[in-house]
Amino acid sequence: MKIVIDARLWSESGLGRYIRNLVQELSKADLENKYYILLLKKDFDNVNLSNQNFEKVLADFKWYSLSEQIKLPKLLNSLKPDLVHFPHFNVPILYRGKFIVTIHDLIHQHYKTRKASTHNIILYHFKNFSYKKVFGFAVNHSIKIITPSVFVKKQLIDEWKIAADKIEVTPEGVDNSIIDLVKQVDSGDFQKVSHKFGINKPYLFYVGNAQPHKNISNLIKSFIQIKNKFSQYSLVLSGPEHYFWRLLEKENKVKDVIFTGHLSERELVALYKNAQVFIMPSFEEGFGLPILEAMACRVPVLSSNAASLPEVGGEAAIYFNPGDTTDIFEKTSKLLEDSKLRKELIKKGEKRFREFSWKKLTRETLDVYQKS
Repeated sequence: MKIVIDARLWSESGLGRYIRNLVQELSKADLENKYYILLLKKDFDNVNLSNQNFEKVLADFKWYSLSEQIKLPKLLNSLKPDLVHFPHFNVPILYRGKFIVTIHDLIHQHYKTRKASTHNIILYHFKNFSYKKVFGFAVNHSIKIITPSVFVKKQLIDEWKIAADKIEVTPEGVDNSIIDLVKQVDSGDFQKVSHKFGINKPYLFYVGNAQPHKNISNLIKSFIQIKNKFSQYSLVLSGPEHYFWRLLEKENKVKDVIFTGHLSERELVALYKNAQVFIMPSFEEGFGLPILEAMACRVPVLSSNAASLPEVGGEAAIYFNPGDTTDIFEKTSKLLEDSKLRKELIKKGEKRFREFSWKKLTRETLDVYQKS
C-alpha cells in the first residue's frame, strides 16, 4: 500500500509525541508498505527516516488554516495514496480519498468557556463552529477511527453516534528516552534543577498544561490544606509557558507553590524521580501519559478518578474526586503518612507502565492500516 501520514504536528508536545513515536516505530516494523510523511518546512531537514520505503514530503500548510483546507487535498491527490492517516481531527473537508483519523480526546468540545480561550468573542465562536464542522467530517467520513482509550471510544459512541466497530483503541506508552534517563539521572541532576528553580525536598509534583480542564486551581486549593498539616512540603507545577500558566501564577500567590515553566527531558525525569508523590488532578483526559511516566520513574501516583485516568493507572494509583478539594487533601495526606502504601504503589507502577508501549501501539495501528 501507499500510505500517507500527516506529520505536520511533528515538533508539537502531545500530538507530536504520538506522531514521532508512531513514525519511528513503523519505520522499524514495516518493510513492505510505502509511506509518505508530510512535514512542515521547519521540521523537514530535522527528520531522519532510515527506512527507504519512507519518503518525506513538504506540506508547509499550518494546521487549522485555510491553506490546510484548500492546498492539502491537492497535495494528497497528487500522491495517489491508498490510505491517509490523520493523527488529529483537522482533516480537510474537501478531501475525498480513503482515510483514518486518530481522535485523542473531546476536551475542546466539553470546555468551551471563554476562560479556556485567549481569542476575542467573535473569533472564539467562529473557531468553535469551524472545529465542530471539521471534527464531524473527520469522524463521519473516516473508514476507521483510532482512540488512545476506551473512554474516548465511548464518548464518540455516545456523543457522535459512531458505530463501536469503527473505532479501534491503541493505548500510548512511555518514550524510550524517558526510560533510559531514569537509569542515567542521579543526585547531581537533581541538585542542578533544585538550584535552578529553588526546589527542596519533599515536594508534590505535577506536569502538563494549565488549561481549565487540568484543574490546577483545585490542586492549589488542596495544597493550602496540605501545607497546614505538612508544613515542610512544596508543590512543584511544570509545563510549557503560556497564557494559562501566567494567569494561574498571577491568581495564586501561595507560599511554596513553585512554577518551573518548560523543562528539558532530563530535568523532567530528575523532578519525577525525587518527588514524594505525583498528582494528576484533571477533570478530563483522553489518556493521561504523565501517570505512566511517573510510574516509570518510580514515583507513587495520586490521580483524579475522572475520564480515562483510572483506565491508565489501574490498581497502581490512588484516586480522588477532582471536584472535591477535601477529598484531594485527605487522599494526599493518607499517601504522605503511609510509607508502606507508597512503596506498594511504586512496585505496582513499575509493572503497570510496562503493559503499555509505543511498539504495541504501532503493531495495532499497522493492523488497522492492513484491514482498511
